[in-house]
Amino acid sequence: MAGSRLEKFGTVFTRVRDLMRSGVIKPSDKPIWFDVYTAFPPKKDPLYVKPQARTYGKKKDTVSDIFYKEDEIRARFYETYGTGPRPFDLSKSNFVSTCQRFVQKYNELERLGEVDESALFEETGKALLAEDIVLRRRGAPM
Repeated sequence: MAGSRLEKFGTVFTRVRDLMRSGVIKPSDKPIWFDVYTAFPPKKDPLYVKPQARTYGKKKDTVSDIFYKEDEIRARFYETYGTGPRPFDLSKSNFVSTCQRFVQKYNELERLGEVDESALFEETGKALLAEDIVLRRRGAPM
């Protein structure tokens, strides 16, 4: 074979020259630019030089964490109630998980402003119980 095909190793000129020397490329099939390049070579050989990345100290994380208010509610829900006894049924396109219903009800009660902020989580659980959605605390017997 003629060697590596990566541009890192050798120039196009050296690779074509070596292919001509080995007989892979016939003199009648040489590229048009080959004679010009041979007659007027560049003053500096074009070499591939990998750019050096300058990192001083510890690299800073440029992407900040994204947290939504719903994430905090979901985290507290899963911490309190867990994932539940059944797996999610994702075969239905209109499936809404218990956690999502909890978040929606939480936001609804918060929007109404009738419930105190500290008791809002517990009141949301009671409101879902009134809608026949039973939430079991983690570790509680079924």
